[in-house]
Amino acid sequence: MVVKPQPGASDGAPSATREGLALTLGAFLLWGFNPFYFKAVAAVPPYEILMHRVLWSVVLLAPFYLAMRRPFPFRPVLRDRRLVTMLLASTTIIAANWLVYIYAITSDQVLQASLGYYITPLVNVAMGIALLRERLTPVQALAVALAAAGVVLQAIGVGALPWIGLGIALTFGTYGLLRKQMGIGSVDGLFVEVVLMLPVALGFLAWWQIAGSGALLHRGFTTDLLLMAAGPVTAVPLALFAAGARRISLVMLGFCQYLAPSIYFLLGVFWYGEPFGIWSVAAFALIWLALAIFTIDGLRQSARRAGR
Repeated sequence: MVVKPQPGASDGAPSATREGLALTLGAFLLWGFNPFYFKAVAAVPPYEILMHRVLWSVVLLAPFYLAMRRPFPFRPVLRDRRLVTMLLASTTIIAANWLVYIYAITSDQVLQASLGYYITPLVNVAMGIALLRERLTPVQALAVALAAAGVVLQAIGVGALPWIGLGIALTFGTYGLLRKQMGIGSVDGLFVEVVLMLPVALGFLAWWQIAGSGALLHRGFTTDLLLMAAGPVTAVPLALFAAGARRISLVMLGFCQYLAPSIYFLLGVFWYGEPFGIWSVAAFALIWLALAIFTIDGLRQSARRAGR
């Protein structure tokens, strides 16, 4: 999810902006409600779900390239050794992110997934400071400090470090940092990444099938269909995002990115009835305050740049 809007994307035809916003909102809505999908396959081990996610993403995306007559992105990638190295790193990190996220949903910890994606923008700020030597404004420092305090409160409340939320935020933040430095689009990048993961996925899936422990063809037709649906669940929202994000401003995109974790939060509390005690209330309140400060500061900076 690292497609930058084209400069002036929101300055063109209003219809293009509306279309871009609709596509982007559609992507985040699909991401927001995909806990229903992962809950439906919760009887399958998370690592096996991950392997099916890789396999069926390749099965879906390969015909897409042929149908759209798009060139496969491998040739330009293989010509650039630095890009290959970065894609290998991003592949490893997104696989870890997917695995932690799948584990969070299937183990009834949707609120942890919400926490992770809420704090990801602030983790991105911290990474930019630590790794890219970006300057931290006083307002950003306050937002990061509040979010850190929220994580500490969550740790106190559950009696342990919220490693799932932190794992999601750190892996996705690192993934975003890597992908921002690559000259490759979201869909092309995803396709290369799942193809790089494919040999490992096929190896494990074949091993499990031979051993008779694999879920595919052993747990009923419904489970088979659900596992095959991992491809669309992965690729469709990303394709919508890639098409939409280029047509809207960064400000709009910034607001949209909070939609999915907000849906996770509502599902976790009101649909799945996960524990949400006073410590969690305080933790999320601090994180929401941090995000509000961070967002308002971003709006002011955007307005200031636009006024130059």
